Amino acid sequence: MESESVANKQIVEILSGKSNLKSKLFDKMQEVFSELKDLLGEISNDLDEALDELRENGKALNKRVKLEYRDRGKLEAELYFADDVLVFSLLPDIYKFDREHPINNNPYVGGEGNVYCGIINIYNFLNESIRYNREEDLGYLVARIFINTQGAFFVEGKRQNFNKIEDFGKTQINRNALKNIVENAMLYALSFDLLVPRFESVKITTVEQMNKKIDSARMKTGKRLGFNFNTDDILS
Repeated sequence: MESESVANKQIVEILSGKSNLKSKLFDKMQEVFSELKDLLGEISNDLDEALDELRENGKALNKRVKLEYRDRGKLEAELYFADDVLVFSLLPDIYKFDREHPINNNPYVGGEGNVYCGIINIYNFLNESIRYNREEDLGYLVARIFINTQGAFFVEGKRQNFNKIEDFGKTQINRNALKNIVENAMLYALSFDLLVPRFESVKITTVEQMNKKIDSARMKTGKRLGFNFNTDDILS
């Protein structure tokens, strides 16, 4: 009975401490993601209006050059622009970094609960991959946002050259920071072109694969199919 009493006390301490913190953090992440979705709608509208002005001034723009925002629920949102789409995904779990992670060199994470973070991932897909549900097409993680319960954040990703790990704890996530992150992800996606796959990676196919291609135009593709995406500089 004594051991059970100690165990019960430990369980209560965890539920009132760590578990409660994680619950608060998930609420914070939902709050941030809600603001992010509102921002995506604003960005879509503003850029579409700018494109319309160009058309009114005589600029010959294809009708496909437009933006579209789609709210996919509590955990996902999509921003379409020309041939690209960015998928914003709020992970439903809370994470702690492993002992070898460089974030542990930042004194800020020593504070109680500061090291626990929620994550928002940003993936880049081809527009048609999503629209036509081409399930085998490839998407690439271009950025991810780490946020703790106090709103402190840092960003990893392509062209995300601010709020690095060493800056964690110095600033809080806000609308301007989210806009910066989204715009940098868009600029990277627009410069991240579809390349011809190496001959060796597509020289063999099966009858089934060819029939599927003929029937539904489904052939696995992606911007770097057959190439090493990781060779792209994370800061480029």
